[in-house]
Amino acid sequence: MGLKQALKSLDAFPRAEEHLLQKTQSGALVSIIGLVIMASLFMHELRYYITTYTVHQMSVDLKRGETLPIHINMTFPALPCDVLSVDAIDMSGKHEVDLDTNIWKLRLNSYGHIIGTEYLTDLVEKEHEGHKHDHDKDHKDDSDEKLHAFGFDEAAENMIKKVKHALESGEGCRVYGVLDVQRVAGNFHISVHGLNIYVAQMIFGGAKNVNVSHVIHDLSFGPKYPGIHNPLDGTVRMLHDTSGTFKYYIKIVPTEYRYISKDVLPTNQFSVTEYFSTFNEFDRTWPAVYFLYDLSPITVTIKEERRSFLHLITRLCAVLGGTFALTGMLDRWMYRLLEALTKPSARSVLR
Repeated sequence: MGLKQALKSLDAFPRAEEHLLQKTQSGALVSIIGLVIMASLFMHELRYYITTYTVHQMSVDLKRGETLPIHINMTFPALPCDVLSVDAIDMSGKHEVDLDTNIWKLRLNSYGHIIGTEYLTDLVEKEHEGHKHDHDKDHKDDSDEKLHAFGFDEAAENMIKKVKHALESGEGCRVYGVLDVQRVAGNFHISVHGLNIYVAQMIFGGAKNVNVSHVIHDLSFGPKYPGIHNPLDGTVRMLHDTSGTFKYYIKIVPTEYRYISKDVLPTNQFSVTEYFSTFNEFDRTWPAVYFLYDLSPITVTIKEERRSFLHLITRLCAVLGGTFALTGMLDRWMYRLLEALTKPSARSVLR
């Protein structure tokens, strides 16, 4: 019997007899409030446990011999597709002019609506070169003699007329696609550099009239992962009564995103600094939009992780237990307050 009594003395949860328990309306109200709070906290903790969080790690980039994908999606509202070219050059000496294998050009009217496709692939380009000037053969004017004086053939003459007409009608161009370049520092630019200098002079009447206003809808260096922010997306640069060259200096950070499912997504983040130089009469280069990029030697690894089940149990015990204890204290205070307000005379008699 002594052992049983000793065990009972250790009971932290003593039970009161039923006839000593008293249920009140204030206690019921506090209990309902406590249950609602505990249910809300339980759902919050469960959602917190289910959602993943990311851990960032840095290490030296050891990749070699891989290509760098550049995703482009830009609009040039003041330049027709016939005069735009995408050129790329890197530190290894590789120089590609008027890239079109993975680049698409969409003709836009003055309202920004698509009215035709200039280039789709190399095959389409070859077909286009054979037929794109046919509809201009019947439109001759007094400028023919002037064009022949510069030694232009009939195709060049027709192109000049077509581009001038497009400029007068406010035609623009949307350029989008993917460039696969070597994984070394370099640049790519969108400009009228693909034109013969004399043809460009005949079309624009000088470099000061080339308007490289542009909208960058998307520029990225790999697939997108959750939470990525590309700083140039949505950039709008419009020129009015002036011309010049835009240069975007880009620092690329190689990145690996590891999903909770163990899948790995190799991609790149980047930061950018912008510079604009106004055209002056002494410039020998024509206005363009340059993207000069360099790669960081550090790679960032982003891992998705989930909190442990023991962490969930610990937090549930803390919040539910704390809520239960707090509502118990609130119930006692309310009971004593109501008792003091409803029975003042009885207490004064006892005193």
